[in-house]
Amino acid sequence: MQRNADTHYPILLVHGLFGFDRIGTFELFHDVKQALRNAGARVFVPHLSATHSNEVRGDQLLAQIKRVLQGTGASKVNLIGHSQGALAARYAGAVAPESVASVTSVSGPNHGSELADFLRKALIPGHLPEHIAETVASLFAEFLALLGGHRPLPQNAIAALNALTTEGVGAFNGKYPQGLPKTRGGQGCELENGVRYYSWSGTLQGSIFQSGLKAIHPLHNCLRTLSRYFVNEAEQNDGMVGRFSSHLGTVIRSDYPFDHLDTLRQMGVPAAHSVDPIDLYVLHAERLKKAGL
Repeated sequence: MQRNADTHYPILLVHGLFGFDRIGTFELFHDVKQALRNAGARVFVPHLSATHSNEVRGDQLLAQIKRVLQGTGASKVNLIGHSQGALAARYAGAVAPESVASVTSVSGPNHGSELADFLRKALIPGHLPEHIAETVASLFAEFLALLGGHRPLPQNAIAALNALTTEGVGAFNGKYPQGLPKTRGGQGCELENGVRYYSWSGTLQGSIFQSGLKAIHPLHNCLRTLSRYFVNEAEQNDGMVGRFSSHLGTVIRSDYPFDHLDTLRQMGVPAAHSVDPIDLYVLHAERLKKAGL
């Protein structure tokens, strides 16, 4: 049956840390974008700094929202942000609610990441390991932009790290609290200042031996290793973001059997479960359409 996700407003898919729109012929959101377009949606993928603070990336997003509005004649956009992209989307929704119809967080660290907390403690400010890590990460981010054929954007890996810690996101939330739950693990307000807020995410489940063919994928194994650094949300995280940290607005579900990259279906191997992460985006676009967005 033909799907209908022809939303009233265009959809922007916002990438997170070390994300990109395309490198050569490879597109980070390729499967998501194609599925949405096949269902009738107008979809755009903005290019943001691969590493920087939430506010800097949010301002870059606002500039590209303006261009999409001018190009399409639309009055608003729907923002779907993956990982740190959710924070940039939240910033745009808070600063320019007149241009944003909805903000959807997919695996977003809306209350910070315990992994970022661990890295921040390990990289002592002002010491050599921090300088080395910042240089390597920033050069890598610039390399990604070069491969993508984009004009250079500012990169700041330490600003990105600070922006993802519990403390950093806490300060961000103090300025932009729209859609946040008032209790840990709860639901937030869906509609604030005319903007609707939604979220979904996943958790690593079972043992590595229950992961199907993903058990041999190095990225999945890396995420399982990183999940060991979570304390407050041990066994309730996707390898980068805790389950309850991801909550924003109406929580569609926060325990899908996905690791952090599964929500973009980037592993390239069949999953050991029946939930199709790409279908979730189409279902959500249908949800937005039904809400008049």
